[in-house]
Amino acid sequence: MGKFFKYTIYVNLIIAILSTIMAFNLWDTDRNRAYIFIFLAVITGFMFFFRRFYFKKFEQRKRDNQN
Repeated sequence: MGKFFKYTIYVNLIIAILSTIMAFNLWDTDRNRAYIFIFLAVITGFMFFFRRFYFKKFEQRKRDNQN
C-alpha cells in the first residue's frame, strides 16, 4: 500500500505541469479558463509538496519504530 501512495504523489506533479501548459496555451484565447488552470496548477503543486513531506515523515517514523 505504501508504494501506491509513493506513486500517487507524482500524479499531482504531472497534473500541475499539464495545467501550467494548458494555462499558457489558453492565455491569449480564453483567459478565464487559463485562470482556472493556473489555480489547479497551484493547488496540485502545493498538494505534491505537502504529501511528499508527510510521506517522508511517516516513512522516517516507520523506520525508527522498526529499529
